[in-house]
This record gives sequence, C-alpha cells and structure tokens, in this order.
Amino acid sequence: MSHFAFTRRWRAGSILAVALLSLTGGEFSYAAKKPERAPVARKANPEELLNDIYKELSRNDLDAAQRKADALVEAYPSFRLGHLVRGDILLMHTRPVAMLGAAVPPGSDSKLADLRREAAVRLQAGRPAETLLPRALLQMRKDQRHALIVDARHSRLYLYENRNDGLRLVQDFYVSQGKLGINKLKEGDMRTPVGVYYLIGRLPGVKLPDMYGKGALPLDYPNDWDKVNGRSGSGIWLHGTPPETFSRPPLSTDGCVVVSNDDLNFLTRSVEIGKTPILIGDQVEFVSKEQIDKDLRQAAGLVESWRRDVENRDDASLKALYSPKFKSAADETIDAWLDKNRYLPGVKKISVTVSDPSYFRQPSQEEVIVTNFTQQIVIGKFRHAVRKKQYWAKEGAAWRIVAETNV
Repeated sequence: MSHFAFTRRWRAGSILAVALLSLTGGEFSYAAKKPERAPVARKANPEELLNDIYKELSRNDLDAAQRKADALVEAYPSFRLGHLVRGDILLMHTRPVAMLGAAVPPGSDSKLADLRREAAVRLQAGRPAETLLPRALLQMRKDQRHALIVDARHSRLYLYENRNDGLRLVQDFYVSQGKLGINKLKEGDMRTPVGVYYLIGRLPGVKLPDMYGKGALPLDYPNDWDKVNGRSGSGIWLHGTPPETFSRPPLSTDGCVVVSNDDLNFLTRSVEIGKTPILIGDQVEFVSKEQIDKDLRQAAGLVESWRRDVENRDDASLKALYSPKFKSAADETIDAWLDKNRYLPGVKKISVTVSDPSYFRQPSQEEVIVTNFTQQIVIGKFRHAVRKKQYWAKEGAAWRIVAETNV
C-alpha cells in the first residue's frame, strides 16, 4: 500500500466544518452590517469559491464570506450547495449556526442529507503530491494524450496528460456515481463498474434526454475481464447533469459517472474517442516513480514471457501462461484460442516482436494488469501484425492471462 501524500485544500485548523458541516459541533455567530455584493469578474471553479468562503469564515470575516457566497451563487445559480452555504451565512448575522443547512426549513431532510454528503466529499478532496504518480497508469502509448482515473472512494476524477517528460495532472473534478456504490455485476443493480475502460463515443446533449445534460461519453463496459467474471449490463456513460442541476449527490446515479456540465465540456475537449482510457476503482494509489518503474518492469516481463513462448513455439509453456478460467470474446477455450492464433504451424522458425505497448493496473482489490500492444509475426516473406489486448490476473503467486482479444 502506498503513502498517499495529499495536499489538502482545507487544512484542519482552518476548515469551517464547525459551522458548515455536521461533522463537527461548533457554532459561529456574528453581528455585522449588510455586506455589499461582490462583482463576478470571471467564472472560477466552484470549489475554489467554496474554499475562499471557508477561509474567510475561519478568519471570522463574515462580511467577506457573504460577498464571496453571493458571487458563488451568481456565477453558479443552480449550485444547490452554494445556496445552502449562503443561506447559513445569512443566518449567522442573527444567531449561531451549528451545522450545515441550519437555514433549511423542516421537511427537507433527505435533500439536506445529500447536500451534507456532497459538502463532506468536496471538503475531503485532495490532490496527490507532485512527486507521486497514479500507480494505475504504468505506461501509455505516445498517441494517447490523456487518461482519466475515477477514485470512487473519494468521488473524484483525475485528468492526466501524457507528455514527453511524463504524466502531468491537469485537473481534478467532483463526480457522482451509482446509488449503491461500485462493483457492478448486472443490469439494473445501480452500481458503477470497476475496471480499465475506454471512451468509445461522443453523444451531444441535443440528442439526449435532459438528464444527461450537455452530453455523454460512453464506456466500453463490459470489457473482457467483466465478461470472464460473468458481469453484465450496458449503457455506462460519463455524462453531465440536467440544466437546472449543477451537481448531484455522491451516490445518485444508475451506474454512470456524472460530472457538472462545465466539467463535461472541459473533458470532452480533452479526450480522444477510442484512445482515452478511463480507469475506475476504489483502490486508487499514488506512488513514487521508483514503484511505477518496478510495476512496469513486472508488466513488461509478463508480455515478454508470452512473446518468447510464441516465438519459440513452446506450446506447453505458452498454455501455462493462460488461466483455466480463460475464455475468448467468442467463448473459445484456451486450446481453441491458441490453435486459432497459431501461424503456419508447420514452420519452426519465426520472429515475433512487440511494439507500441501500454500497461495499466486496475485500481481495485482485484490484482489485474491490462496490456495493449502490436504483435508482429515474420515467417520468411510472410508478415502479419495484429493489435492485442490481454488481461493478466494474479492467481495465487502466478500471473496468468484470463482474457485476450485481437483488436
């Protein structure tokens, strides 16, 4: 397990949780003149604005907090959490406020609980230290410009850019997920899947019901690993929110990953359909470059052992690399799959190379490595190249291929 060194947006000593969150039980009470309305120079990130509000309140500056709360709801009129915070600040002018939502009238208990959960998740959000990297992204192809990682435990999505000098965290976003959490097993279970997926389409909002907001980016769920494990269902998307809703509670979807429409627009401009991976898990780790290099050597070593056995025509050793649970996308057994992928079996000498690889670790309790590469076969004048995807799972002390696809 790695050491995840977060740079917290709100440090413990300056968090306004005593007045805004039910996580603590303190009170704030001020007598202050009516604050002036603050002009909105630009549409800043709502979490940045919330951060500024909390800082002002931690300094006991109710007037400044009021101005910034006014600016927040003016910039984001459908941001319900912003209105809730602003309402509490208004109430602080007259009496102490012990928890978030004190200004909400009776009868709104369920909605208030949702907003409190959203506030807590946003407050606890953090960014990894600059020296740490996502363990899930071992190596990306050069033409893969971006990757998305969804940390289901913290309702957070991280956008990474794949640069010549390494990975760079571009931005992170608050997300909502399935009503019943993660680990999707079947259609209609209201859970978000865990695994390594790709964005495979772009659906504009004008062609969708309002609930999808500005649009949707479908995922290729279920993937081959899901199918081997009997997981079913469909229609898992990364999408926006209805026009009148800025954000949804952390657990509120039928299984999709949901972001605000502003965030969706930003992500849609960044990702490339068919190339951008999206990794979803509850074991998102951020580790040192040394740990990444170690994991990468292991993943590359697995593919090299497979390449060597294919080139040497060592059928017994090659078959031993495959799990007894293996099934192809066409439901073929190991023997049928290997026979299908054996080139010119009468020829003894062949050359096999692997190029343009990518390696990902599934960010979950299941130890799974997903590899993508181009396999090139040369037999005399015969040449053949195919793009392959392999899912390696740890079974006991050994890693074995549980699924393999010719892309």
